[in-house]
Amino acid sequence: MTDVLAQAAQALAEAAFRTGDFTTAERLYGEALTAAGHDTSAQAQAVGGQGMTQHYRNITCLMAGRAVAEADILAEEAVMRRSLELWQQTADAAGTAMGMFGVGLVFQVLRRDWAAAMPYFWQALGLAEAVEESGDLHGCSEIHRHIGFYYLVEDIRPREAVRRLAYSLALRERIGDERLIPSGLVALGEAELDAGNPQRAVDLLRRAVTVARQAQLHPGRIKDAEDTLREAEAALAG
Repeated sequence: MTDVLAQAAQALAEAAFRTGDFTTAERLYGEALTAAGHDTSAQAQAVGGQGMTQHYRNITCLMAGRAVAEADILAEEAVMRRSLELWQQTADAAGTAMGMFGVGLVFQVLRRDWAAAMPYFWQALGLAEAVEESGDLHGCSEIHRHIGFYYLVEDIRPREAVRRLAYSLALRERIGDERLIPSGLVALGEAELDAGNPQRAVDLLRRAVTVARQAQLHPGRIKDAEDTLREAEAALAG
């Protein structure tokens, strides 16, 4: 069961950051759910993985410039809510945090509704230490990342955005997976630019572009890094 979940997580990362093909991840999480039987914690992990698979599939759609169908948003929300329900039954703090975070993602990323997302994100943040202690550094990084986005685009506090996004990036660097690092660099670069530090932003974003190309990330992710770098270079040039 643990091996299948680990394989599924790797397949999801490969699809989300490189290939855009979620077939293998979807299959493996389905197998993990079947193998979970009556183990609620194992069910929660598998269903949560299915929710994130659906989420990254929808993100890939957005990167391609296409609107996400309402049916796909509703499908993602249903799976995320089911994962949260299962985690709450286990009373596992780290898992519950990620369940809360998953529901928040639906509202923030797909609905563009920060007011609806933040109650879930704040609860996830309150449990973020448990997520980190559980060894889920990527999950913890994601929680801090989206709190950073909140301070970057909603409750405008650039310095707090920098602080949160710097911690998110540091967690990604601790993991050491080059697929995860460019998105952390881009987010922090955007925050540094808004905080009035264009040179720092350019340095971060040049590294983001280099690592994204070296890691052979999805073209949409490379383009995002390149576009943000051009914006920062223009700001630096005055």
